[in-house]
Amino acid sequence: MGLLYVFPVSKEEKDFVIHEDETLTLKTYGLPYIFWIYALCSIAVVVFMFLAIKDPVLKLISLGDETDKTLGYSLLSFVGLLPVLVLSFFFYEKRIMKKNQTLKITHRIFWVKIFSETFSLESPDKLSITPFLSSPNMARIHQTDENLGFQNKGYYVLWLETSDGNKIQIDRHSRKTDLEKLKDLIIHH
Repeated sequence: MGLLYVFPVSKEEKDFVIHEDETLTLKTYGLPYIFWIYALCSIAVVVFMFLAIKDPVLKLISLGDETDKTLGYSLLSFVGLLPVLVLSFFFYEKRIMKKNQTLKITHRIFWVKIFSETFSLESPDKLSITPFLSSPNMARIHQTDENLGFQNKGYYVLWLETSDGNKIQIDRHSRKTDLEKLKDLIIHH
């Protein structure tokens, strides 16, 4: 999620870096404002869809059998839940909490904890940064000004290697330096 939901990379970002007692908490930034315009447009389309289908679906529910009623209620529920689903992308937050040698990753939607994982960070070399999609494409092989926008740049992933050898993705970013700063922030807490 790091390509959209970015973590802070220094302790000076006070709103998203909380240092209490011996616990360091890093919270992701929200989506840029341009995405809110997309959300409002999407919700407006859903409202117009609802207004267009409301009367025929309610008539289907009142006149039909059990199957028609089930389909009608399902359709109205789906259209009603679409704005909530769209807004959940905007109220998603990922947190990394480090206390001593424990690293806890929490996912929240609408400020409610949905999922949480706790890991042991035995040594700093258990965190590693690797490139994803580092293979060149034709635009990168034939570097010209016309092909510059089509080059495959990929992104980088910050991994945590657990004691049993599994790799857990902590974050990903298009800039390796930001992941290195995040790694240093986690390690040197």
